[in-house]
Amino acid sequence: MTVAEQTAEEVTQKAIRTRALIIGTGFSGLGMAIALQKQGVDFLILEKADDVGGTWRDNTYPGCACDVPSHLYSYSFEPKPTWSKLFSPQPEIWDYLKGVTDKYGLRRYIRFNSFVDRAHWDDAEYRWHVFTADGQEYIAQFLISGAGALHIPLIPDFEGKDDFAGAAFHSAEWDHSVDLTGKRVAVIGTGASAIQIVPEIVRDVAELQLYQRTPPWVVPRPNKPFPEALKRAFAYVPGLRLAVRTGIYWFLEGLGFAMTRAPGLLRVVELVGKWNIRRNVKDKELRRRLTPTYRAGCKRILYSPNYYQGVANPKCHLITDRITRITRDGIVTADGTEHKVDVIIYATGFHVTDSYTYVDIKGPGGEDLVDRWNREGVAAHRGVAVADVPNLFFLLGPNTGLGHTSVVIMIEAQIRYVAEAIAAVDKRGAQALAPTREAQDRDNAELQQRLARSVWNTGGCRSWYLDEHGVNRTLWSGMTWEYWRHMRKLRPSEYKFLGVKAPAEVA
Repeated sequence: MTVAEQTAEEVTQKAIRTRALIIGTGFSGLGMAIALQKQGVDFLILEKADDVGGTWRDNTYPGCACDVPSHLYSYSFEPKPTWSKLFSPQPEIWDYLKGVTDKYGLRRYIRFNSFVDRAHWDDAEYRWHVFTADGQEYIAQFLISGAGALHIPLIPDFEGKDDFAGAAFHSAEWDHSVDLTGKRVAVIGTGASAIQIVPEIVRDVAELQLYQRTPPWVVPRPNKPFPEALKRAFAYVPGLRLAVRTGIYWFLEGLGFAMTRAPGLLRVVELVGKWNIRRNVKDKELRRRLTPTYRAGCKRILYSPNYYQGVANPKCHLITDRITRITRDGIVTADGTEHKVDVIIYATGFHVTDSYTYVDIKGPGGEDLVDRWNREGVAAHRGVAVADVPNLFFLLGPNTGLGHTSVVIMIEAQIRYVAEAIAAVDKRGAQALAPTREAQDRDNAELQQRLARSVWNTGGCRSWYLDEHGVNRTLWSGMTWEYWRHMRKLRPSEYKFLGVKAPAEVA
Protein backbone atom coordinates (compact mmCIF):
# COMPACT_ATOMS: atom_id res chain seq x y z
CA MET A 1 0.00 0.00 0.00
CA THR A 2 1.38 3.43 -0.94
CA VAL A 3 1.53 6.34 1.49
CA ALA A 4 -1.29 8.06 -0.44
CA GLU A 5 -3.48 4.95 -0.28
CA GLN A 6 -2.82 4.55 3.45
CA THR A 7 -3.71 8.20 4.09
CA ALA A 8 -6.93 7.82 2.10
CA GLU A 9 -7.91 4.76 4.13
CA GLU A 10 -7.24 6.58 7.41
CA VAL A 11 -9.42 9.50 6.27
CA THR A 12 -12.23 7.13 5.30
CA GLN A 13 -12.21 5.45 8.69
CA LYS A 14 -12.04 8.66 10.72
CA ALA A 15 -15.23 9.16 12.72
CA ILE A 16 -17.62 11.78 11.38
CA ARG A 17 -19.38 13.92 13.99
CA THR A 18 -22.79 15.54 13.78
CA ARG A 19 -25.49 16.57 16.24
CA ALA A 20 -28.26 14.46 14.75
CA LEU A 21 -28.01 11.37 12.59
CA ILE A 22 -31.06 10.32 10.57
CA ILE A 23 -31.46 6.85 9.05
CA GLY A 24 -33.43 6.60 5.81
CA THR A 25 -34.72 8.94 3.11
CA GLY A 26 -38.39 8.06 2.84
CA PHE A 27 -41.18 10.35 4.03
CA SER A 28 -39.94 10.06 7.64
CA GLY A 29 -36.25 10.75 7.08
CA LEU A 30 -36.72 13.59 4.62
CA GLY A 31 -39.41 15.26 6.72
CA MET A 32 -37.20 15.05 9.82
CA ALA A 33 -34.29 16.55 7.90
CA ILE A 34 -36.40 19.49 6.78
CA ALA A 35 -37.54 20.13 10.36
CA LEU A 36 -33.98 20.05 11.72
CA GLN A 37 -32.81 22.29 8.90
CA LYS A 38 -35.42 24.87 9.88
CA GLN A 39 -34.46 24.52 13.54
CA GLY A 40 -30.76 25.04 12.83
CA VAL A 41 -29.69 21.61 14.11
CA ASP A 42 -26.67 20.10 12.39
CA PHE A 43 -27.51 16.69 10.88
CA LEU A 44 -26.55 13.99 8.42
CA ILE A 45 -28.67 11.30 6.77
CA LEU A 46 -27.53 7.72 6.15
CA GLU A 47 -29.21 5.98 3.23
CA LYS A 48 -28.61 2.33 2.36
CA ALA A 49 -29.39 2.79 -1.36
CA ASP A 50 -28.07 5.10 -4.06
CA ASP A 51 -31.10 7.42 -4.15
CA VAL A 52 -33.83 8.76 -1.90
CA GLY A 53 -37.36 7.47 -1.67
CA GLY A 54 -37.56 4.52 0.72
CA THR A 55 -40.59 2.35 -0.02
CA TRP A 56 -41.38 4.33 -3.15
CA ARG A 57 -37.88 3.78 -4.55
CA ASP A 58 -37.76 0.08 -3.76
CA ASN A 59 -41.20 -1.07 -4.89
CA THR A 60 -41.31 -0.97 -8.68
CA TYR A 61 -43.56 -3.93 -9.42
CA PRO A 62 -46.23 -3.64 -12.15
CA GLY A 63 -49.24 -1.64 -10.98
CA CYS A 64 -47.53 -0.29 -7.86
CA ALA A 65 -49.52 2.64 -6.51
CA CYS A 66 -50.66 4.17 -3.24
CA ASP A 67 -54.00 3.17 -1.73
CA VAL A 68 -54.39 6.51 0.06
CA PRO A 69 -55.39 9.59 -1.99
CA SER A 70 -52.26 11.55 -2.86
CA HIS A 71 -53.63 14.92 -1.76
CA LEU A 72 -53.50 13.41 1.73
CA TYR A 73 -50.52 11.08 1.23
CA SER A 74 -48.08 14.00 1.00
CA TYR A 75 -46.54 16.56 3.33
CA SER A 76 -49.00 19.17 4.59
CA PHE A 77 -46.27 21.79 4.22
CA GLU A 78 -45.41 20.73 0.66
CA PRO A 79 -48.67 20.25 -1.27
CA LYS A 80 -48.69 19.19 -4.92
CA PRO A 81 -51.68 20.41 -6.95
CA THR A 82 -50.76 18.47 -10.09
CA TRP A 83 -51.19 14.85 -8.96
CA SER A 84 -52.24 12.92 -12.05
CA LYS A 85 -54.83 10.76 -10.26
CA LEU A 86 -56.61 10.47 -6.93
CA PHE A 87 -54.39 7.45 -6.12
CA SER A 88 -50.98 8.14 -7.63
CA PRO A 89 -48.68 5.49 -9.12
CA GLN A 90 -45.26 4.70 -7.63
CA PRO A 91 -43.14 6.70 -10.14
CA GLU A 92 -45.10 9.87 -9.39
CA ILE A 93 -44.73 9.52 -5.60
CA TRP A 94 -41.02 8.80 -5.99
CA ASP A 95 -40.66 11.89 -8.19
CA TYR A 96 -42.47 13.91 -5.51
CA LEU A 97 -39.95 12.79 -2.85
CA LYS A 98 -37.01 13.52 -5.15
CA GLY A 99 -38.46 16.95 -5.87
CA VAL A 100 -38.82 17.71 -2.15
CA THR A 101 -35.23 16.56 -1.60
CA ASP A 102 -33.94 18.92 -4.26
CA LYS A 103 -36.13 21.86 -3.23
CA TYR A 104 -34.75 21.79 0.32
CA GLY A 105 -31.18 21.03 -0.77
CA LEU A 106 -31.00 17.83 1.24
CA ARG A 107 -28.69 15.81 -0.98
CA ARG A 108 -25.62 17.50 0.45
CA TYR A 109 -26.49 16.01 3.85
CA ILE A 110 -27.09 12.46 2.59
CA ARG A 111 -24.48 9.72 2.64
CA PHE A 112 -25.72 7.23 0.06
CA ASN A 113 -24.84 3.52 0.00
CA SER A 114 -24.45 3.66 3.78
CA PHE A 115 -26.15 0.69 5.39
CA VAL A 116 -26.32 1.10 9.17
CA ASP A 117 -24.84 -2.00 10.75
CA ARG A 118 -24.88 -1.23 14.47
CA ALA A 119 -25.02 1.54 17.07
CA HIS A 120 -24.11 1.91 20.72
CA TRP A 121 -24.55 4.61 23.33
CA ASP A 122 -21.49 5.96 25.16
CA ASP A 123 -22.55 6.68 28.74
CA ALA A 124 -19.60 8.93 29.52
CA GLU A 125 -19.68 10.90 26.29
CA TYR A 126 -23.48 11.12 25.95
CA ARG A 127 -23.17 10.25 22.29
CA TRP A 128 -24.27 7.56 19.87
CA HIS A 129 -21.57 5.73 17.91
CA VAL A 130 -23.06 4.44 14.67
CA PHE A 131 -21.25 2.18 12.21
CA THR A 132 -22.12 1.45 8.60
CA ALA A 133 -21.42 -1.83 6.83
CA ASP A 134 -18.29 -0.42 5.20
CA GLY A 135 -16.78 0.38 8.61
CA GLN A 136 -17.41 4.14 8.67
CA GLU A 137 -18.13 5.50 12.15
CA TYR A 138 -20.49 8.38 12.91
CA ILE A 139 -20.77 10.05 16.31
CA ALA A 140 -24.01 11.87 17.05
CA GLN A 141 -25.85 13.31 20.03
CA PHE A 142 -29.22 12.26 18.62
CA LEU A 143 -30.06 9.15 16.60
CA ILE A 144 -33.32 9.16 14.63
CA SER A 145 -34.53 6.14 12.69
CA GLY A 146 -36.71 6.90 9.70
CA ALA A 147 -36.41 3.37 8.33
CA GLY A 148 -39.93 2.32 9.26
CA ALA A 149 -41.07 -1.31 9.32
CA LEU A 150 -41.96 -2.05 5.69
CA HIS A 151 -38.48 -2.38 4.26
CA ILE A 152 -37.30 -5.92 5.07
CA PRO A 153 -38.94 -8.35 2.61
CA LEU A 154 -40.41 -11.47 4.17
CA ILE A 155 -40.05 -14.69 2.18
CA PRO A 156 -41.41 -17.78 3.96
CA ASP A 157 -38.85 -20.49 4.55
CA PHE A 158 -40.46 -23.07 2.29
CA GLU A 159 -38.73 -26.43 2.10
CA GLY A 160 -36.73 -26.64 -1.15
CA LYS A 161 -37.03 -22.90 -1.85
CA ASP A 162 -33.40 -22.66 -2.94
CA ASP A 163 -33.75 -25.64 -5.29
CA PHE A 164 -36.11 -23.85 -7.66
CA ALA A 165 -34.50 -23.59 -11.11
CA GLY A 166 -36.51 -20.65 -12.43
CA ALA A 167 -36.52 -16.96 -11.52
CA ALA A 168 -37.84 -16.14 -8.05
CA PHE A 169 -38.02 -12.74 -6.36
CA HIS A 170 -39.96 -10.68 -3.81
CA SER A 171 -42.39 -8.04 -5.04
CA ALA A 172 -40.29 -5.34 -3.34
CA GLU A 173 -37.21 -6.56 -5.23
CA TRP A 174 -38.79 -6.92 -8.65
CA ASP A 175 -36.45 -8.38 -11.24
CA HIS A 176 -37.17 -6.34 -14.38
CA SER A 177 -34.79 -8.50 -16.41
CA VAL A 178 -37.29 -11.38 -16.22
CA ASP A 179 -39.77 -11.39 -19.10
CA LEU A 180 -43.05 -12.91 -17.91
CA THR A 181 -44.55 -13.13 -21.37
CA GLY A 182 -45.77 -16.64 -22.11
CA LYS A 183 -44.46 -17.97 -18.78
CA ARG A 184 -46.16 -20.01 -16.07
CA VAL A 185 -46.05 -17.59 -13.13
CA ALA A 186 -46.85 -18.20 -9.47
CA VAL A 187 -47.83 -15.28 -7.24
CA ILE A 188 -47.69 -16.29 -3.58
CA GLY A 189 -49.83 -14.05 -1.41
CA THR A 190 -53.00 -12.00 -1.86
CA GLY A 191 -52.16 -8.83 0.04
CA ALA A 192 -51.75 -5.20 -0.99
CA SER A 193 -48.99 -5.87 -3.54
CA ALA A 194 -50.53 -8.97 -5.09
CA ILE A 195 -53.86 -7.33 -5.85
CA GLN A 196 -51.99 -4.72 -7.90
CA ILE A 197 -49.66 -7.19 -9.61
CA VAL A 198 -52.21 -9.85 -10.68
CA PRO A 199 -54.34 -7.73 -13.07
CA GLU A 200 -51.20 -6.18 -14.58
CA ILE A 201 -49.44 -9.42 -15.52
CA VAL A 202 -52.29 -11.87 -16.16
CA ARG A 203 -52.76 -10.67 -19.73
CA ASP A 204 -49.13 -11.42 -20.63
CA VAL A 205 -48.45 -14.75 -18.92
CA ALA A 206 -49.39 -18.18 -20.19
CA GLU A 207 -50.70 -19.19 -16.78
CA LEU A 208 -50.98 -17.39 -13.45
CA GLN A 209 -51.15 -19.46 -10.28
CA LEU A 210 -52.38 -17.33 -7.38
CA TYR A 211 -51.67 -18.88 -3.98
CA GLN A 212 -54.09 -17.62 -1.37
CA ARG A 213 -53.88 -18.37 2.35
CA THR A 214 -56.61 -15.97 3.50
CA PRO A 215 -58.82 -13.94 1.14
CA PRO A 216 -58.70 -10.15 1.60
CA TRP A 217 -61.58 -7.70 1.61
CA VAL A 218 -61.21 -5.77 -1.65
CA VAL A 219 -63.41 -2.80 -2.51
CA PRO A 220 -63.52 -0.84 -5.80
CA ARG A 221 -61.21 2.09 -6.38
CA PRO A 222 -62.12 4.34 -9.32
CA ASN A 223 -58.96 6.14 -10.39
CA LYS A 224 -59.34 8.00 -13.67
CA PRO A 225 -56.81 10.77 -14.45
CA PHE A 226 -57.68 14.23 -13.19
CA PRO A 227 -58.72 16.58 -16.02
CA GLU A 228 -56.18 19.30 -16.73
CA ALA A 229 -58.75 21.94 -15.80
CA LEU A 230 -59.13 20.40 -12.35
CA LYS A 231 -55.37 20.30 -11.80
CA ARG A 232 -55.18 23.97 -12.75
CA ALA A 233 -57.98 24.67 -10.30
CA PHE A 234 -56.05 22.85 -7.55
CA ALA A 235 -53.10 25.12 -8.31
CA TYR A 236 -54.85 28.46 -8.64
CA VAL A 237 -58.25 28.43 -6.89
CA PRO A 238 -57.63 29.53 -3.30
CA GLY A 239 -58.60 26.92 -0.75
CA LEU A 240 -59.74 24.23 -3.21
CA ARG A 241 -56.84 21.83 -2.71
CA LEU A 242 -57.03 22.24 1.07
CA ALA A 243 -60.78 21.63 1.00
CA VAL A 244 -60.28 18.41 -0.97
CA ARG A 245 -57.55 17.27 1.43
CA THR A 246 -59.75 18.07 4.42
CA GLY A 247 -62.71 16.20 2.94
CA ILE A 248 -60.58 13.11 2.26
CA TYR A 249 -59.13 13.31 5.75
CA TRP A 250 -62.47 13.32 7.57
CA PHE A 251 -63.97 10.64 5.33
CA LEU A 252 -61.11 8.29 6.20
CA GLU A 253 -61.28 9.25 9.86
CA GLY A 254 -64.81 7.90 9.79
CA LEU A 255 -63.34 4.55 8.73
CA GLY A 256 -60.86 4.85 11.59
CA PHE A 257 -63.72 5.40 14.04
CA ALA A 258 -65.35 2.18 12.87
CA MET A 259 -62.11 0.23 13.19
CA THR A 260 -61.24 1.45 16.66
CA ARG A 261 -64.59 2.20 18.31
CA ALA A 262 -67.45 0.47 16.48
CA PRO A 263 -66.33 -2.54 14.40
CA GLY A 264 -69.96 -3.43 13.69
CA LEU A 265 -70.13 -0.46 11.30
CA LEU A 266 -67.65 -2.26 9.05
CA ARG A 267 -70.47 -4.50 7.83
CA VAL A 268 -71.04 -1.76 5.25
CA VAL A 269 -67.55 -2.42 3.87
CA GLU A 270 -68.31 -6.15 3.78
CA LEU A 271 -71.48 -5.53 1.76
CA VAL A 272 -69.50 -3.48 -0.76
CA GLY A 273 -66.78 -6.14 -0.88
CA LYS A 274 -69.26 -8.95 -1.52
CA TRP A 275 -70.99 -6.90 -4.21
CA ASN A 276 -67.59 -6.30 -5.80
CA ILE A 277 -66.96 -10.05 -5.95
CA ARG A 278 -70.43 -10.86 -7.35
CA ARG A 279 -70.25 -8.34 -10.15
CA ASN A 280 -66.82 -9.48 -11.36
CA VAL A 281 -66.70 -13.23 -10.65
CA LYS A 282 -69.41 -15.39 -12.22
CA ASP A 283 -68.20 -18.77 -10.93
CA LYS A 284 -69.98 -19.48 -7.62
CA GLU A 285 -67.26 -21.75 -6.24
CA LEU A 286 -64.57 -19.18 -7.03
CA ARG A 287 -66.68 -16.49 -5.38
CA ARG A 288 -66.94 -18.63 -2.26
CA ARG A 289 -63.16 -19.06 -2.03
CA LEU A 290 -62.61 -15.33 -2.56
CA THR A 291 -65.05 -14.26 0.17
CA PRO A 292 -63.49 -13.60 3.61
CA THR A 293 -65.09 -14.99 6.75
CA TYR A 294 -63.66 -12.39 9.14
CA ARG A 295 -64.72 -8.84 9.87
CA ALA A 296 -63.58 -6.25 7.30
CA GLY A 297 -60.68 -4.22 8.68
CA CYS A 298 -59.28 -7.06 10.81
CA LYS A 299 -56.77 -7.40 8.03
CA ARG A 300 -55.94 -4.43 5.85
CA ILE A 301 -58.85 -3.37 3.63
CA LEU A 302 -57.59 -3.32 0.04
CA TYR A 303 -58.63 -1.11 -2.88
CA SER A 304 -58.51 -2.12 -6.52
CA PRO A 305 -60.47 -1.36 -9.69
CA ASN A 306 -59.60 -4.66 -11.38
CA TYR A 307 -58.30 -7.32 -8.98
CA TYR A 308 -61.31 -9.63 -9.28
CA GLN A 309 -61.33 -9.24 -13.06
CA GLY A 310 -57.73 -10.48 -13.00
CA VAL A 311 -58.59 -13.45 -10.78
CA ALA A 312 -61.58 -14.33 -12.97
CA ASN A 313 -59.39 -14.41 -16.09
CA PRO A 314 -59.30 -17.98 -17.47
CA LYS A 315 -55.49 -17.89 -17.30
CA CYS A 316 -55.57 -17.33 -13.53
CA HIS A 317 -55.96 -20.29 -11.17
CA LEU A 318 -56.68 -19.59 -7.51
CA ILE A 319 -54.95 -22.18 -5.33
CA THR A 320 -55.95 -22.30 -1.66
CA ASP A 321 -54.20 -25.50 -0.59
CA ARG A 322 -51.25 -24.93 1.71
CA ILE A 323 -47.79 -24.90 0.13
CA THR A 324 -45.73 -27.78 1.55
CA ARG A 325 -42.52 -27.43 -0.45
CA ILE A 326 -40.89 -26.04 -3.57
CA THR A 327 -39.14 -28.25 -6.10
CA ARG A 328 -36.77 -27.58 -8.97
CA ASP A 329 -39.72 -27.19 -11.34
CA GLY A 330 -42.65 -26.03 -9.28
CA ILE A 331 -44.69 -25.83 -6.08
CA VAL A 332 -46.16 -28.75 -4.16
CA THR A 333 -49.37 -28.19 -2.21
CA ALA A 334 -50.90 -30.12 0.69
CA ASP A 335 -53.09 -32.20 -1.63
CA GLY A 336 -49.89 -33.67 -3.13
CA THR A 337 -50.13 -31.83 -6.46
CA GLU A 338 -46.97 -30.40 -8.00
CA HIS A 339 -47.78 -27.24 -9.91
CA LYS A 340 -45.20 -26.59 -12.63
CA VAL A 341 -44.06 -22.98 -12.82
CA ASP A 342 -41.35 -20.95 -14.54
CA VAL A 343 -41.30 -17.90 -12.23
CA ILE A 344 -42.20 -17.43 -8.57
CA ILE A 345 -43.18 -13.99 -7.25
CA TYR A 346 -43.29 -13.68 -3.46
CA ALA A 347 -45.94 -11.09 -2.61
CA THR A 348 -45.58 -12.09 1.01
CA GLY A 349 -45.14 -8.75 2.75
CA PHE A 350 -42.46 -7.60 5.14
CA HIS A 351 -40.96 -8.29 8.53
CA VAL A 352 -43.00 -5.92 10.68
CA THR A 353 -43.47 -6.99 14.29
CA ASP A 354 -40.05 -8.68 14.21
CA SER A 355 -38.25 -6.00 12.18
CA TYR A 356 -36.48 -4.90 15.38
CA THR A 357 -34.46 -8.14 15.32
CA TYR A 358 -32.56 -6.77 12.35
CA VAL A 359 -31.04 -3.86 14.28
CA ASP A 360 -28.07 -4.01 16.60
CA ILE A 361 -28.59 -1.18 19.07
CA LYS A 362 -27.02 -1.14 22.50
CA GLY A 363 -28.16 1.49 24.96
CA PRO A 364 -26.87 2.57 28.38
CA GLY A 365 -24.72 -0.02 30.10
CA GLY A 366 -24.52 -1.97 26.87
CA GLU A 367 -28.12 -3.20 27.12
CA ASP A 368 -29.20 -4.81 23.84
CA LEU A 369 -32.46 -3.31 22.62
CA VAL A 370 -33.36 -6.51 20.76
CA ASP A 371 -32.96 -8.53 23.97
CA ARG A 372 -35.20 -6.11 25.84
CA TRP A 373 -37.93 -6.21 23.19
CA ASN A 374 -37.67 -10.00 22.99
CA ARG A 375 -38.36 -10.15 26.74
CA GLU A 376 -40.96 -7.41 27.02
CA GLY A 377 -42.45 -6.99 23.57
CA VAL A 378 -41.84 -4.11 21.20
CA ALA A 379 -42.89 -0.87 22.89
CA ALA A 380 -41.93 2.78 22.91
CA HIS A 381 -43.17 5.88 24.69
CA ARG A 382 -45.75 7.49 22.40
CA GLY A 383 -44.35 5.22 19.69
CA VAL A 384 -41.22 7.35 19.37
CA ALA A 385 -38.75 7.07 22.27
CA VAL A 386 -37.68 4.08 24.38
CA ALA A 387 -37.67 4.07 28.17
CA ASP A 388 -34.23 4.75 29.67
CA VAL A 389 -32.57 4.90 26.23
CA PRO A 390 -31.26 8.45 25.70
CA ASN A 391 -31.64 10.49 22.52
CA LEU A 392 -32.97 7.61 20.41
CA PHE A 393 -36.11 8.19 18.34
CA PHE A 394 -38.13 6.00 15.99
CA LEU A 395 -40.39 7.57 13.36
CA LEU A 396 -43.33 5.25 12.67
CA GLY A 397 -42.18 3.22 15.64
CA PRO A 398 -44.24 0.69 17.62
CA ASN A 399 -48.03 1.19 17.53
CA THR A 400 -47.99 4.21 15.24
CA GLY A 401 -48.97 2.53 11.98
CA LEU A 402 -52.46 2.99 10.55
CA GLY A 403 -55.10 0.79 9.00
CA HIS A 404 -57.31 3.50 7.53
CA THR A 405 -55.50 6.62 6.36
CA SER A 406 -52.19 8.32 5.53
CA VAL A 407 -49.20 7.55 7.75
CA VAL A 408 -47.69 10.88 6.66
CA ILE A 409 -50.06 12.47 9.18
CA MET A 410 -48.47 10.40 11.94
CA ILE A 411 -44.97 11.10 10.65
CA GLU A 412 -45.47 14.86 10.80
CA ALA A 413 -46.72 14.66 14.40
CA GLN A 414 -43.66 12.64 15.36
CA ILE A 415 -41.25 14.93 13.54
CA ARG A 416 -42.57 17.91 15.47
CA TYR A 417 -42.33 15.97 18.74
CA VAL A 418 -38.70 14.89 18.12
CA ALA A 419 -37.73 18.44 17.18
CA GLU A 420 -39.29 19.64 20.43
CA ALA A 421 -37.38 16.98 22.38
CA ILE A 422 -34.08 18.20 20.95
CA ALA A 423 -35.01 21.77 21.80
CA ALA A 424 -35.92 20.69 25.35
CA VAL A 425 -32.45 19.19 25.83
CA ASP A 426 -30.85 22.45 24.72
CA LYS A 427 -33.18 24.57 26.85
CA ARG A 428 -32.18 22.69 30.01
CA GLY A 429 -28.49 22.72 29.23
CA ALA A 430 -28.56 18.93 29.20
CA GLN A 431 -26.85 16.38 27.00
CA ALA A 432 -29.69 13.90 26.67
CA LEU A 433 -33.20 12.91 27.60
CA ALA A 434 -34.93 9.54 27.93
CA PRO A 435 -38.51 8.58 28.79
CA THR A 436 -39.09 7.17 32.24
CA ARG A 437 -40.17 3.55 32.51
CA GLU A 438 -43.31 4.66 34.37
CA ALA A 439 -44.37 7.02 31.57
CA GLN A 440 -43.83 4.42 28.86
CA ASP A 441 -45.64 1.65 30.75
CA ARG A 442 -48.59 3.92 31.51
CA ASP A 443 -48.81 5.08 27.90
CA ASN A 444 -48.71 1.56 26.48
CA ALA A 445 -51.13 0.11 29.03
CA GLU A 446 -53.72 2.70 28.00
CA LEU A 447 -53.01 2.04 24.32
CA GLN A 448 -53.43 -1.73 24.61
CA GLN A 449 -56.61 -1.26 26.61
CA ARG A 450 -58.09 0.79 23.76
CA LEU A 451 -56.87 -1.70 21.15
CA ALA A 452 -58.67 -4.53 22.94
CA ARG A 453 -62.01 -3.36 21.53
CA SER A 454 -60.73 -2.59 18.03
CA VAL A 455 -61.48 -4.66 14.93
CA TRP A 456 -57.84 -5.83 14.85
CA ASN A 457 -58.33 -7.62 18.18
CA THR A 458 -61.96 -8.69 17.78
CA GLY A 459 -62.39 -9.24 14.04
CA GLY A 460 -61.71 -12.97 13.92
CA CYS A 461 -58.47 -13.02 11.93
CA ARG A 462 -54.74 -13.30 12.41
CA SER A 463 -52.89 -10.40 10.78
CA TRP A 464 -49.37 -9.05 10.47
CA TYR A 465 -50.41 -6.33 12.89
CA LEU A 466 -50.03 -8.82 15.76
CA ASP A 467 -46.82 -10.22 17.21
CA GLU A 468 -46.21 -13.90 17.98
CA HIS A 469 -48.13 -13.53 21.24
CA GLY A 470 -51.17 -11.99 19.57
CA VAL A 471 -50.41 -8.48 20.83
CA ASN A 472 -50.92 -5.59 18.42
CA ARG A 473 -47.51 -3.89 18.25
CA THR A 474 -48.13 -2.16 14.94
CA LEU A 475 -51.19 0.09 14.88
CA TRP A 476 -52.28 3.21 16.69
CA SER A 477 -55.37 2.68 18.83
CA GLY A 478 -57.46 5.60 17.62
CA MET A 479 -57.81 8.26 14.97
CA THR A 480 -55.02 10.48 13.72
CA TRP A 481 -56.40 13.66 15.29
CA GLU A 482 -56.17 11.88 18.65
CA TYR A 483 -52.53 11.07 18.02
CA TRP A 484 -51.83 14.69 17.07
CA ARG A 485 -53.40 15.78 20.36
CA HIS A 486 -51.39 13.08 22.17
CA MET A 487 -48.17 14.41 20.59
CA ARG A 488 -48.98 18.11 20.73
CA LYS A 489 -46.56 18.86 23.54
CA LEU A 490 -43.60 17.08 25.09
CA ARG A 491 -44.15 16.73 28.83
CA PRO A 492 -40.87 17.10 30.74
CA SER A 493 -42.32 15.14 33.66
CA GLU A 494 -42.33 12.02 31.42
CA TYR A 495 -38.58 12.30 30.85
CA LYS A 496 -35.34 12.34 32.72
CA PHE A 497 -32.66 14.74 31.52
CA LEU A 498 -29.04 13.62 31.60
CA GLY A 499 -25.70 15.40 31.57
CA VAL A 500 -26.68 18.44 33.64
CA LYS A 501 -25.14 19.73 36.84
CA ALA A 502 -28.59 20.07 38.39
CA PRO A 503 -30.51 16.91 39.45
CA ALA A 504 -30.73 14.46 36.56
CA GLU A 505 -34.51 14.22 36.65
CA VAL A 506 -36.48 17.34 35.86
CA ALA A 507 -40.06 17.47 37.10
